[in-house]
Amino acid sequence: MQWKDLKAQLLETGSVCLTGEPAERFIARSAAGPGVGGSGALFFAMGSHRVKLALDPLSNVEVVHRGNGVADLYLDGHLISGRLLEPGFHCPDQAFIAVTGSCIFRCRYCNVPNTPGKRKSIDEIMAMVESVRHRIHAISITSGVLESIEEEEAYVLEVVRHLVSFGLPIGVSIYPTENTPDRLHEIGVAEVKFNLEAATPELFLKMCPGLDYNRIWQALDRSVELFGKNRVFSNVIIGLGETDAELAACIRRLTSHGVIPVLRPLNPVAELSNVPRPSADRLKKIFAVHGQALEAAGLDARLAETMCTSCTGCDLVPGRDG
Repeated sequence: MQWKDLKAQLLETGSVCLTGEPAERFIARSAAGPGVGGSGALFFAMGSHRVKLALDPLSNVEVVHRGNGVADLYLDGHLISGRLLEPGFHCPDQAFIAVTGSCIFRCRYCNVPNTPGKRKSIDEIMAMVESVRHRIHAISITSGVLESIEEEEAYVLEVVRHLVSFGLPIGVSIYPTENTPDRLHEIGVAEVKFNLEAATPELFLKMCPGLDYNRIWQALDRSVELFGKNRVFSNVIIGLGETDAELAACIRRLTSHGVIPVLRPLNPVAELSNVPRPSADRLKKIFAVHGQALEAAGLDARLAETMCTSCTGCDLVPGRDG
């Protein structure tokens, strides 16, 4: 079975039952995004490929930990040998840190507003990065919105000013103000991600009440001017009700603007807990469109240094997954 096919099947399932030897040091915990509030997740790797799966004792996918990270994955009668990856924070090889684990907005697919969270202090964040400095190559920062978009940006900027002392590439993904790209560029951020979330403005309005679709596009366009191609990203969730044609149009619009799409299969939580995850066949179909669009625009996801496109755990990434 090719990696692309295996990963698509695993992303359709989205979860794994972990058995065998104790594996606590291999379990990743999410403080932001759809995975927040869960029991954790693991990264299963084969060679240079990896996938992130939520822990669920009822999952029909099983990973047996043999010890020291060596693991076997069982799926539909297939045995796939691999290894578990130790996360830095949230993902392997990076300190991927949620600055504020709460949010005043209530996007319908996100659990953060329903989960008690707090803002990390700068000292706490610096200590977190220092604790994994020996096994990471990048720092990635995301955040909810504690009080206001403007106040959150100001705090994240102060966090980043401290983090530059580590001398590592820094990626930032926050909800932008008009001047966010310029401010992040001025203080030395390497890459940015501003998330469209939905394939169409109509779906965005339905899924993200109170947020501004056009502002995100403005931030993306300005970011490409400042950071250049292959340094600007945008999450688009697969499975919110969009058609394949709408998703393909969104992908091509992003790539034509110099933005690398991050195509995230829906994790059914919060108000969308009863919506099915996208099928493996659909994920592979969109993966092909994604790859063609990147190539046509002269973009290369393999050049990403930070955040999701560098990690690859939650998505099929052209050039990295096949």
